[in-house]
Amino acid sequence: MRVDLFDFDLPAERIALRPVAPRDSARMLHIHGQQGLTDHVVRDLPDLLRKGDCLIFNDTRVIPAQLEGTRGDAKIGATLHKRIDLRRWQAFIRNAKRLRVGESVDFGRDVVAVAEERHEDGSFTLYFEGDDPVELLLERAGTMPLPPYIAGKRPTDERDAQDYQTMFAKKDGAVAAPTASLHFTPELMAGIEAAGIETATLTLHVGAGTFLPVKAEDTTEHRMHHEWGQIDADTAYRLNSVREKGGRLIAVGTTSLRLIESAADADGTINPFSGDTDIFITPGYRFKAIQGLMTNFHLPKSTLFMLVSALMGRETMQAAYAHAIANDYRFYSYGDSSLLIPA
Repeated sequence: MRVDLFDFDLPAERIALRPVAPRDSARMLHIHGQQGLTDHVVRDLPDLLRKGDCLIFNDTRVIPAQLEGTRGDAKIGATLHKRIDLRRWQAFIRNAKRLRVGESVDFGRDVVAVAEERHEDGSFTLYFEGDDPVELLLERAGTMPLPPYIAGKRPTDERDAQDYQTMFAKKDGAVAAPTASLHFTPELMAGIEAAGIETATLTLHVGAGTFLPVKAEDTTEHRMHHEWGQIDADTAYRLNSVREKGGRLIAVGTTSLRLIESAADADGTINPFSGDTDIFITPGYRFKAIQGLMTNFHLPKSTLFMLVSALMGRETMQAAYAHAIANDYRFYSYGDSSLLIPA
């Protein structure tokens, strides 16, 4: 399909630079296949789902993966986006023309990395020197990797260390937050439990590639980034049991959705999973296991807007986003939410 079919005009003032407080007071647009559009807030979620449904969360934890350093007199920025091994990360490099394979970047605070390899997409493999775990080095020298549409408007600060982490964050490895889960609070989770709605967690380490624009003119020409994910056997069993009892699987975030669909058979059975996924969901895709999605509002011509268009229909989502813009919904990572139920 033509990528320009997924374009829309978004006023700059609709981009949220900070989250609302409390988190569950964010607005939420309910997009229902039979009932159309209705406006809510996130804390209404228990009333919009059914007893026996299951919300699926991503328990990845964002690491301080943004680094600023020097190579000689050149300033070099690095955004880590995929772990290779214990000491190596693949990274997008700012001012990459000033960095060659074999050269070292000093990120300060005794954190030095060697550019070992340059990849076709322009990214580098960085090898971090020393004996300290890379996680410890990042805690010393790194900052929270805010999305470019936020970081370009204001500097990262101490608030972001909390604001850009979900209450489910447990396993280090993401360089972008599973932002749909940012809206959840202990109070909301108590309401979800009281309503008889089940919950489950999986892990998908979100990469910085999620922010990359689609530069191709046709979706068939776009190369999706890889991300590592895991669904353990117990979680797979529980999710299959929910489906067998007639409950719906509602992914909280496109990351949870993509991993579930990667792990599912054609009949919807979810298998244990551990490894990379580069699934690219566009209109025409037949969903195997997921029956709903809670997600924030995405960028024009992004793979994520293509995904929600695949779930609900492109015209439906264009109309929903037009409604959101006209009614002052807040967009992107720190913005408002939507609940998508196809039928």
